[in-house]
Amino acid sequence: MRKSLIAIFVAIICMACKEDKTSSQDLLSSSTGSMNTISVVVDNESWSGSVGEGVRNVLAASIYGLPQDEPIFNINQIPPHVFDGFITKNRTVLKIVKGTKNISFKKDVYAKPQRVIQISGNTKKEILDVLNENSDKIISTFKNVELKAKQRLIKKSLYNTRVLEDNLGIKINFPTAYRIAKTIATDADKFYWIKRDIPTGYVNLLLYELPMHKINKDTNVISQIVKIRDSIGEKYIEGPVEGSYLITENAYTPFHTKTIVDNKPTLETKGLWEVKNAFMGGPYVNYAIEDKINKRWIVVEGFAYAPSVSKRNYMFELEAIIKSIKIL
Repeated sequence: MRKSLIAIFVAIICMACKEDKTSSQDLLSSSTGSMNTISVVVDNESWSGSVGEGVRNVLAASIYGLPQDEPIFNINQIPPHVFDGFITKNRTVLKIVKGTKNISFKKDVYAKPQRVIQISGNTKKEILDVLNENSDKIISTFKNVELKAKQRLIKKSLYNTRVLEDNLGIKINFPTAYRIAKTIATDADKFYWIKRDIPTGYVNLLLYELPMHKINKDTNVISQIVKIRDSIGEKYIEGPVEGSYLITENAYTPFHTKTIVDNKPTLETKGLWEVKNAFMGGPYVNYAIEDKINKRWIVVEGFAYAPSVSKRNYMFELEAIIKSIKIL
């Protein structure tokens, strides 16, 4: 009997500890903040000097692949003495403090989901060294948080993509504000043009498949991607006047890198598009996903036509949609 009572007592204590741990997490309120906006907690003197300049050079650097200069992130500088209460709830926070030279990446400190990155150093030079040495990781960490936040918003009103599952063998999340503008679904050709109207133009998604031999990822990938997208544009994406169609702008060198989408090797290409024989243009991002199991490439491209306005957030939305893709 005594042993049974001890066992029950221990079990109750363990359950209480677990509940306390869970409840402490549950007490965290939901994070807030405008998309792609970073809260930078640093004193005013540092912000107006070399440290602030260094932070801006990293977080507010121009995005490659847009027709005009636009920053990766917007920045809200917050002095430490006012960083309290609801101000601490932003999804993405960068803190600059005096102390041993270090950087830390923390989750759900003041709210959830949230990422807080803290940089410390005893001198301005040490702080800047840590910042610059870790710039790529800082940007990718914050960007991934924002992409997931955008994908959660998109999931609140999803378009029924059963037709893409049946004909192209993929699942992708995009909101009901989009519509399928063109469908080609034959044994020889599978192509979808998905579109959303915006106040000054429209944003677009292109989805199609290619035989594996169409892209050799070991030789001159950019020229292959450009040739493929130009042929697709001429075949399927007509312009506003007769004889006009979508092509790649040759005056702007595309950016190319290798990445992973849906756990598969992927070729990412960013650049500018234009319409042959018409005065239209804008940015595009093209992902060629290597689907080895089905012996094909799945190509997903996003491009925006939004003259006279910022295009960063439109391209960010397209990237969030594209990175939700699952090949069935």
